[in-house]
Parts: sequence; structure tokens; C-alpha cells
Amino acid sequence: MRVLAAMSGGVDSAVAAARAVDAGHDVTGVHLALSRAGGTLRAGSRGCCTIEDAMDARRAADRLGIPFYVWDFSERFRDDVIEDFIAEYSAGRTPNPCMRCNEKIKFAAVLEKALDLGFDAVCTGHYAVVRDGASGGLELHRASDAAKDQSYVLGVLTEAQLAHTMFPLGNTPTKALVRAEAEARGLTVAQKPDSHDICFIPDGDTRGWLADRVGTRTGEIVDRAGAVVGSHEGAHAFTVGQRRGLSLGVPAADGKPRFVLEVRPITNTVVVGPKDALAIAEIAGSRFTWAGRAPQESVFTCHVQIRAHADPVPARAAVSSEMVTVVPDVALDGVAPGQTAVLYEGTRVLGQFTIDTTRSAVPVPA
Repeated sequence: MRVLAAMSGGVDSAVAAARAVDAGHDVTGVHLALSRAGGTLRAGSRGCCTIEDAMDARRAADRLGIPFYVWDFSERFRDDVIEDFIAEYSAGRTPNPCMRCNEKIKFAAVLEKALDLGFDAVCTGHYAVVRDGASGGLELHRASDAAKDQSYVLGVLTEAQLAHTMFPLGNTPTKALVRAEAEARGLTVAQKPDSHDICFIPDGDTRGWLADRVGTRTGEIVDRAGAVVGSHEGAHAFTVGQRRGLSLGVPAADGKPRFVLEVRPITNTVVVGPKDALAIAEIAGSRFTWAGRAPQESVFTCHVQIRAHADPVPARAAVSSEMVTVVPDVALDGVAPGQTAVLYEGTRVLGQFTIDTTRSAVPVPA
């Protein structure tokens, strides 16, 4: 097959490309340029998609003896990921930009261009497994290495996309083996640190980054009963579950810490309350997709995962043509609208939805 290897400049994508070559595929490497701003060399493990990463990807491709190109997707990334991130925060939601990047860039724009150019599949260094389903069709499953499993952020993929996707690392037991393999292959990225944080906010200061783009506007911080307990300089700077940085002027009656329970962008209000009020008994969303064949029943049992590294929770899901509603067996902690809920059946990813609404397990006091 003609395979396009998406090479981020890290060890995982380099080894994935090498394995595709070993499998006898006609492999071409490509690095995605996602920003037109002049980059700087990265120190440590913050961010990704820098000039340093592009150079590392090229060196890896040279070592493997495969053609290498850089594709400019900066405009698509700006429109589909960065602007979406700003809009979601401005609307009081907490987005996951990695999910949007996988959905809109890596497995939509890149895959579409690859197919147009005659490639059969896109290969990446993600830790996940694509396999044939027992009843036909393709399925997305968790990786062998639970610590590195990335099936959550791949939950946005559809069966049509899975048909043209390769994850050569999915059945590798540990990341240490991947690094050892890279060392043995003479790849200079063998010991390169993993990237962390949001790639377009490499210093990790999300609040400051948003303030520069959205501006500041003084608003009220209120408790669940509506009493004003503090003020803020912009509701977009807060997210559900946040404790630090609230600067409340009125202490809680019980003296315990308070957490952000809700962000109301229309009134520029932040609602705070006790930790137990973060317990969520139900989540629902209208923007959903299925990673393979859709569930045959409108109501079914599953596991729900609400963060990339959260534990899956047993749940019951109800699906209509317009909405997915999930009731977990045990209350979820600190769920914010805008987060992604991924549904599993064992190791299999069933699908995902963006959380629009939540229902607290703790009633608002009268």
C-alpha cells in the first residue's frame, strides 16, 4: 500500500513510520506545519509542532530512506482548532483541542488530501488498535499499553476514516520498548521527551492567552443561592472544577474551599460551591459520532470516560436521533460542558459526544 506517515518529530511517529516501511509499504513522511508564526526551539517537553520538531521529523525520514514533505495546514488549524477553542471558552465551555485537531486536521483534512494524492492510508504514532469487528466492519480498541492508550482522543474517528488509518504501535506493550527500538534503529529522537500541554499555548498560561484574545470584563462570582461572594476579570478564564485563583471575598459558612460549578458567559457570572456539588449524575450532548457501526439498541450499558486519563465508569446510555444521554452508575466528578465523553464496550470505542448539559447529583439548596 501507499502509506502517508504523519511524522510529528517525536519518537512514536518515527517508529510507526519505520514499522510501516518494514511491513513493505511504500511510505512517504509528512510533517504538519500548524503555525505561520516564527517558532523557537523548544526546551524540555512543552508544546509540539515547533521548528525543532520539523527538523527531527526530517532527520527521522532521512534515516528511514523515505521521501519527506512539510504540509502547511496553519489556516485550517487556526480556523478549526484555535478559533474553536476561543469560541468554546467564550461560551462557557471547556474544549479539548486535541480532539478537534484529530477530528478536523489529522484525520479529516490530512486524510482527505492523502486519498486525493493516491495514498491508501495514513499512519500515525497513536497508541490504539483498529481491528475487524465480530459482526463485520471495523472497530477502534484500546492499546495494549494502558498507560499510553490514546483511544479516548481518537474517539472522534468514523468507520470510513478507520478504513484508511494505521496505528503500528497499538499492540506494543510499553513505551520503553518503542524507545529501545528507536535507539536500535539509530533514530535521534529515541530519548526525546513527550510533548505536553496545549501545543499553541506552550507556556501553559491558558488564562493569560485567552485574556489577550478575548479581553477582560469584570463580573460577579456567586454561590449556588445567587449571593455575590467575589468578582473576576473574565468568565472565560474559569472552568468547572477549578479551585485556585478564585480570590473570593466572602468565605463559605462551613469554612471549606469552594470550587467553580458553572460558568455563565451571557451574564459573565461564575458560580461556585462545595466540592460535593461537582458530582454529576447525568450528561448529555447532541454532537456525536460512532467509531464503527452504531449501537443497535437505543438504550444500552457501556463505560463512559470524560478525560484522556480518567478511569472509565460503568453507565447506561440512551440514544435518539438528536441526543445521547448517559447516566453513570457512580457520579462523575467535575464535568464541564464542552468536554468530550467517549463510550466504550470493553476495550472497544463505541463513539463520542461533546457534553452540552450536565445534571448535578446534589440539588441546589432551597
